[in-house]
This record gives sequence, C-alpha cells and structure tokens, in this order.
Amino acid sequence: MTREDTISEEQEDLNIEDLELPVLEHIEFECGDNVVYPHHGAGKVLKKEAKTMFGQERIYLTIKILHNDMTVMVPSENAAKAGLRRVIDEETVLKVLAVLSDDVSEMPKNWNRRFKHNRDKIKTGDIYELAEVVRNLAVREHQKGLSTGEKQMFTRAKKILASELMYALDMDETEAEEHLDNLLAESAGAKVAS
Repeated sequence: MTREDTISEEQEDLNIEDLELPVLEHIEFECGDNVVYPHHGAGKVLKKEAKTMFGQERIYLTIKILHNDMTVMVPSENAAKAGLRRVIDEETVLKVLAVLSDDVSEMPKNWNRRFKHNRDKIKTGDIYELAEVVRNLAVREHQKGLSTGEKQMFTRAKKILASELMYALDMDETEAEEHLDNLLAESAGAKVAS
C-alpha cells in the first residue's frame, strides 16, 4: 500500500487553515457567582484577586466547592478552558430532569470499557452527559448491581450532579441529594417494571 492509496483527493485539497478549532467563550466571573468546576461539582467564587505565581501576575478565582469542602484556584483567563461555567438555569434543570427519566442509552457490556466510557462522559463537564451517566448507572445498579469501581463513580457523579441541583433549585445539600435519589428510584423502578 502506498501513501497515494491512503489519501483521497479531497484530503489532499485540505489546508490547515480550513480546520477551525472551536473558540472558547471568555466568561467573566465575579465574587459570589455560583459556578461548576468539572470533576468536582458546583461551588461559589469566594475571591477574585491578582497573584504572582511562577513569576507571572494573573487574576485568579478562588472557588469553594461545597459538597466536598475543597477550595480550588483557577486563572481567570483560563476559566473557560478549564471547563468552569455558570450553574444551570431553570429551563436547563427541566432538560436535565428529562434526561434522568429517559431510557438508558447504549453502553459497553464489558465493565472496564463501560467504566472508561462513563468516565470520559463525566470529564466533558457537560451537565447532560453527567445526568446520562447517573441515570444509566442508577438503572444498572437497580437491575444487575455495579462493580466496586462503578459504585464509587456513581456516588461521585451523583454528588457532582446534586451539588449543581442544590444551587439551581435553591436547596441545601441534603435536600438536593434526597431529591435526586427519589427521582432516580422512581425512574429506575419504572424502567424495571416496564
């Protein structure tokens, strides 16, 4: 097989300038804003201050992640690149709740591949992907049980989702977790019954 056999004519005409990378929107965050930091969950911006690190002065956001009592610092100009975003609004909450009650999506049968598949979805920081993982794992737990790794992932993913619902629905942490558990129990029970 030669190089000419593997490259189509269309590909030869493709220039690097034709490849457009998505431009990440710069979002300005202020003290008191409720935000979501992927992999960790929702929190509140406590400080916005100039700090010199590694010989360079930058504006940093200090964010308190409430559900795990953690504080993170993110350079303001890299906030969007790090996946930092505002907490969802009421309309998005309704869409997330619809995802939670939707049918289970196709997942790999092998638990190892399924774990990686779900981990990659959580890493995106996308609330719908997170809700899909939580829903799928809830149904699987109800039907067949989960491996130890999947149980830990399920617990963590639920915490992250509940932390955002806590802000979006103006609940405390316990109320948000109970609300999510009730939704999942109803949904999983309905799927098993049908």
